[in-house]
Amino acid sequence: MPTKTEDRWRCTNPACGCVALVQTTGIIDAENPRCSCGAVMKKKYVPPVLTYLDFLHLEEAPVTASRKE
Repeated sequence: MPTKTEDRWRCTNPACGCVALVQTTGIIDAENPRCSCGAVMKKKYVPPVLTYLDFLHLEEAPVTASRKE
């Protein structure tokens, strides 16, 4: 699993709560790294950002008051 600079790995042990900050890029063999307490560390889930159809985003037209004549 590739790691990037500035990735934050969090300990899954709620009693520990350790956070590790990656300072260099690299590849981790086979599984996630382990904390000093022995628990597996995971990266925080970040949902994907879909930008493919952003150009179709239309802003709502301003509401105008209709005039009765």
